[in-house]
Amino acid sequence: MAEQKLWYLVAYDVRDPKRLRCVAEHLKGYGVRLQYSLFRCRLYKREVERLRWELMQMTTEDDDILIIGLCERCAAKIRQRKVDPEWNKEVKRFEII
Repeated sequence: MAEQKLWYLVAYDVRDPKRLRCVAEHLKGYGVRLQYSLFRCRLYKREVERLRWELMQMTTEDDDILIIGLCERCAAKIRQRKVDPEWNKEVKRFEII
C-alpha cells in the first residue's frame, strides 16, 4: 500500500518579527495560510518531518511550533469562512531549486 498524503495544521507563535516573517514565508512553500499564524498543508510523513526540522532550525526555544495531523474524516468535517472549503483538493506548492 502506497503512502498517502495527510492534512496537517501548522500553527506558530514566533516572538521575533524577523523570524516570524521567515517562518511564514517558508510555510507558503508547504501549504495555504488559513489565519495569521495557521497554515494547512497536505504532506507525506517524511515531508512533515523535514518541515518540522526546518522550522526548528529557524526558531528558538522562545518560539512555539504546533503541527497537528488530521485524518481524512476529521479534515472533511472542518468548516471555515472566507477560504476555500474544499480540503480534498491538492495544495499548490513550490520548491526552491
